[in-house]
Amino acid sequence: MQKRVAVIGSGSWATALVKLLSNNLQEVNWFMRSEDDCKYVKQNLHNPRYLSSVQFNENKLKLFFDVEACIKDADIIVLAVPSAFCHDTIKNLPKKLLTNKIIFSAIKGIIPQYNLIVGEYLNKQFDIPLNQIGVIAGPCHAEEVALEKLSYLTLACTDVNNAETLAIMLRCRYMKVTCIDDIYGTEYSAVLKNVVAIAGGVCHGLGYGDNFLSVLVSNAIQEIERFVKAVHPIDRDIKASAYLGDLLVTAYSQFSRNRMFGTMLGKGYSVKMAQLEMNMIAEGYFAVKCVHEINKTYNVDMPITHAVYNICYEKISPMVEMKLLADKLS
Repeated sequence: MQKRVAVIGSGSWATALVKLLSNNLQEVNWFMRSEDDCKYVKQNLHNPRYLSSVQFNENKLKLFFDVEACIKDADIIVLAVPSAFCHDTIKNLPKKLLTNKIIFSAIKGIIPQYNLIVGEYLNKQFDIPLNQIGVIAGPCHAEEVALEKLSYLTLACTDVNNAETLAIMLRCRYMKVTCIDDIYGTEYSAVLKNVVAIAGGVCHGLGYGDNFLSVLVSNAIQEIERFVKAVHPIDRDIKASAYLGDLLVTAYSQFSRNRMFGTMLGKGYSVKMAQLEMNMIAEGYFAVKCVHEINKTYNVDMPITHAVYNICYEKISPMVEMKLLADKLS
């Protein structure tokens, strides 16, 4: 019997994942926060706010604005809401309801109320075993999934069989999927690449060129490696797509909202102005504060993360901070 999947979230990445799953499943449960959006999608078969060019088959969608009802009959849950809203979205779910379900995070952020990556949050708050928790990592932008451009995903779970179960549902003509067991490394790398993308955007906004950005990114992957080694020291290849690939696409792509956010800061926007102008969540903004706090325990050398934190939360001039950072890179 085919397993049922529930996708929680109504943004661009949730929309892209529902599109992918609809290729292979008879029906997908989809939770949207807004009852009006739910009704709109049922009637018009596309998301009015994100990736509106994606058309859905009405026979493939089962829409909900009640999260508990959405996941009740699901075997696999995919969380695709911004990290800042994740806790409020699922905090009231009964623990019993999540027993024996496999939960994959596509969030790429840290739960700010707890300073925990999503996997740790699920494990500690809902007593979900780590082998039932997975991570959906890139390198992959939702916009290119919508356009059916060839893309790659990495699914991480300590029980690789659980990752492979979801992988089968996501693979299609334009999507290749690899499964690994490094949930900590992939999740922290996904968090940190958003922070780096903000730094790259700041540089772009200030007028730095490709030469400097290449140095920034090459130093960034070393920074990410130092941090994930300190947090979860296992044998991993940091040059693999889930780590380096995801960093590259987020730091360079026109579709990267974190890079866009950083570019606005570099051009003189305040944080609040940039957020209002974008009308989208830049996960790196919330993540950098959490990583800054987490790193007080590990004391890893993280000059890029520190620079982004200073710009976003200490209100230090992007121009001044990037000049200071430039002297630390090599």
